[in-house]
Amino acid sequence: MLFRRAALLLSCLLVSLNTGAAAEEPVVLDTVLVSGTQSGPGLWQVRRGDHVLWILGTLSPLPRRMDWYSEPVEQAVAASQQVLAMPGVDFDAGVGPVRGLFLLPSLFAARRIPDDGTLEAVLPPELHARWDALKRKYMPRRSKVERWRPIFAAAALYEEAIEDVGLRQKDVVWPVVRRIAKKNGIPIVESDVQVTIAAPREAIAEFTANGLDDTQCFARTLERLETDLGAMKARANAWADGNIEALRALPFPDQNAACREAILAASVAEKNGMRDLPQRVQAAWLASAEAALRSHTRTFAVLPIARLLAEDGYLAPLRERGYEIVAPQ
Repeated sequence: MLFRRAALLLSCLLVSLNTGAAAEEPVVLDTVLVSGTQSGPGLWQVRRGDHVLWILGTLSPLPRRMDWYSEPVEQAVAASQQVLAMPGVDFDAGVGPVRGLFLLPSLFAARRIPDDGTLEAVLPPELHARWDALKRKYMPRRSKVERWRPIFAAAALYEEAIEDVGLRQKDVVWPVVRRIAKKNGIPIVESDVQVTIAAPREAIAEFTANGLDDTQCFARTLERLETDLGAMKARANAWADGNIEALRALPFPDQNAACREAILAASVAEKNGMRDLPQRVQAAWLASAEAALRSHTRTFAVLPIARLLAEDGYLAPLRERGYEIVAPQ
């Protein structure tokens, strides 16, 4: 069960294929998380003439005791003619489709270090010492993770740590958007990039034998847990309060880049043409967005808020193509 949760976490945490570069994090004192009903952020608008694409920026993790007041978003969805789902990747490796780039290792059943290895044996001593300190703090009774590949062990630790400080990974936005769209008969458009793994049996054997060069991913995840939990709570509060300026002032540290690179640099990924997946995912979503803006007067979409705030995020190409971008106040 814990492995399944870790694999799902990898999909949620690391599927952010273009979240902007990491930035040095300001010092943030211990933050008291908000609770109760919160409105969340306003909507971005992408406009051309009288056609508008409304975009809600999502964030994870969020305060565990927060309830999202979704009525304004429900009204916007109900007034739309089309909904754009979150961009992503659909894999088919001969054992059924799997959504999300970072479920690929779990698809290959490769969580364990080969030859009964342990993290202590495969990690530099200093890095393992940092891991051991965090593991003792956040999941002292989870001994099995010592035999997991670093990328899976780090994901499990990340999940336990954010739960410990009062945050949660649960997606509060998309279930509401999907429910309202289905209730009102509004089509949902998925722009996922389709990837088929050639020769899946050989690919599984190769991946199990070679694994990932994921030490840097592991190190960056530990660094984030050591330095960013306070700011992570501040970002969660800012999203709940709808405070866009506070979110702009709090950079989004990106251990994801190292983890993404570990996946995309694997030989299985290279052989199956995955190196340019981030660019393909963005291009596919932009194509869907422009098609919606041409055909409909009202469209609704969801994107990670980091992609909306980043200078080189998903809004930048639309701005360059002459669309008017209106950020929420």
